[in-house]
Amino acid sequence: MTDGEQLTIDDEIIARARIHAREVVADSDLTLDLSALEWDVSARAKRRAGLCRWRANCEEATIVLARRAYERYEWSEFAAVVRHELVHAWEYQQFGESGHGPRFRERAADLDAPRHCRSFSEPRYVLRCLDTDCEWSAKRHQASKPVRAPDGYRCGVCGSEYEVEHVESGRTWSSSSGYGGVKAALGDEW
Repeated sequence: MTDGEQLTIDDEIIARARIHAREVVADSDLTLDLSALEWDVSARAKRRAGLCRWRANCEEATIVLARRAYERYEWSEFAAVVRHELVHAWEYQQFGESGHGPRFRERAADLDAPRHCRSFSEPRYVLRCLDTDCEWSAKRHQASKPVRAPDGYRCGVCGSEYEVEHVESGRTWSSSSGYGGVKAALGDEW
């Protein structure tokens, strides 16, 4: 670094994550080659606090951490995300594949890493069952098919119809034409 050059938040995230990774490897029996591990930060991620990509052709894992998660979580929670992704990197290096199965869960438990991370952003849409006796709901961040055309899907618990709420406006719909109508009515506020 030259004089006058300042560290960015991304530099800080990567530096803290690398330090934590070295501590985790040193304090556990996690056989992870940190020299074959790359780090990156995503400024776009809205739901996923971290991910681990595997390039099998060069046997290199890249851990990508979400800047928004770093800004919203306490360090202890973000460090748990780092440990979660380290388990994925370990699986890739050792087995060439990774998931959230028994092997992952066992190793994650050893490192006090969560199987799933808490959402750090509010959803754009909430799906809610229309049956008054059912309390099913689901959150969505993108306008997926069940959001755009809820009349083609059913409640995940009782099988009844559901409605979708655009969280910011409070407007709801239960059909594809309703989705189009709300989207058109909101215009730039969509």
